[in-house]
Amino acid sequence: MKKTIFLSAVALLMSLVLAACQPQTVEVEVTRVVTETEEVPVEVTRVITEEIVVEGETVEVTRVVEVAAEPTDKVVVEFWTTDNEEDRVNVYESVAADFMAENPGIEVRIVPIEESGITQRIATAQAANRLPDIVRMGVERVAAFAADGILDQDAAEAVINAIGEDDFRAGPLAMVTDPDTGQYATIPYDGWIQAIWYRQDVLNELGLDAPTSWDTIQAACEAMAGTGNLLYGITLGTDPGQNYGQQIFEQVAISNNAWPFDEAGNVTMNSPEMVEALAFYAGLQDCAAPGPQYWRGARENYELDTAGMLFYSTYIMDDLVDGSGTEDGGTIEIAVADLAANTGFAPEMAGPNGSASYGQLVTLGIMQGADPEAQAVAQYFLQEGYGEVLGLAPFGKVPVLKSAVDDWKTSSEYFANYSDETLDQIANGYETMQRWLFRHDYNADQRSVIGTIEGRLPLPEQ
Repeated sequence: MKKTIFLSAVALLMSLVLAACQPQTVEVEVTRVVTETEEVPVEVTRVITEEIVVEGETVEVTRVVEVAAEPTDKVVVEFWTTDNEEDRVNVYESVAADFMAENPGIEVRIVPIEESGITQRIATAQAANRLPDIVRMGVERVAAFAADGILDQDAAEAVINAIGEDDFRAGPLAMVTDPDTGQYATIPYDGWIQAIWYRQDVLNELGLDAPTSWDTIQAACEAMAGTGNLLYGITLGTDPGQNYGQQIFEQVAISNNAWPFDEAGNVTMNSPEMVEALAFYAGLQDCAAPGPQYWRGARENYELDTAGMLFYSTYIMDDLVDGSGTEDGGTIEIAVADLAANTGFAPEMAGPNGSASYGQLVTLGIMQGADPEAQAVAQYFLQEGYGEVLGLAPFGKVPVLKSAVDDWKTSSEYFANYSDETLDQIANGYETMQRWLFRHDYNADQRSVIGTIEGRLPLPEQ
């Protein structure tokens, strides 16, 4: 562009009068204003001061010039995570730092949030037109966000395809599928699996099969009660103030294809399949520990060699080695030598009309309006940085990628106490994982009713 340069100098005329008969010398500083016009490419302005020579005279010049700006803008990817404890946030930031070192044009900002506050935070951000780029969320949020149109399903599918769709477990992919579009709404990330943990050594002595079906569960429960030190075959959830019984029964129900609503939206809590599931669950109480029971009693009964089976998530794996904590702050002294090594794992339950496993799935959602670079960040957290994140809580962060299982098996020293078969069964538990609340064709009202059922805990009271 054209610009005018103003040259200025301040002159003071001084004269010294000497003796009349002597010659006079006069020193003069001349002030000149010089205007120049020049063509320069510009982006930003800068003020500089310099000396130049004009017609043999030195003049101090102040100029305002425009120079090319240094590139400072980066693409910012905002990543909200419900892994919000300080040590977990530190790992996320470490993975982000590694990504940024390899991709200097992208800045990843990790923002820890509360799981319970996701819906409100998203609503507030949406109203301000400031949605984050990536959100780590439980799969139970996916259907509502997909219905609101705030998930970039094309971006989710792009990441899944870049990693390799065949590398993902089938169950998690089914759980994140939007029935209205047929697309993957979010990217499966990690989770935990519920299963029957059982005394493999006792069943071997009794010559019984693993408790993987209604018939084998019933047989094991009846035979274990009274064998050796075992007083009971299993501990069920019967405390009306806890949702432990609800979690167990839901797996039983789904294994018989019993759901709260059918495909037409009709209530089916009194269907033949549901009644049959309730009868089976109630019948197990004949060989189960008496009294109001929930997860703590089930865990202690198993560790103390009182009951031969329990339903529990993969979070129990260290407890079966060290002993679990008690309500008074103590630690259970395990009554069975090498309990972990003598424990089997049965995540899938086969019923008369189906099969199911139960658990929780966490996903990564890429939001509408996210920069395309968000896809690269999500992919990095599922590949190069995946092992670091899973290592934060290996028992509760089971990989959804088949290719990650071998590394996951070495992510905790406690895994050395379990057989490869058990670890493989845990990883394979995703294949049939289902939940009433996660059924993809249920609408918001139906999910709300299911949430009410779980909140009021009617099933443990039966």
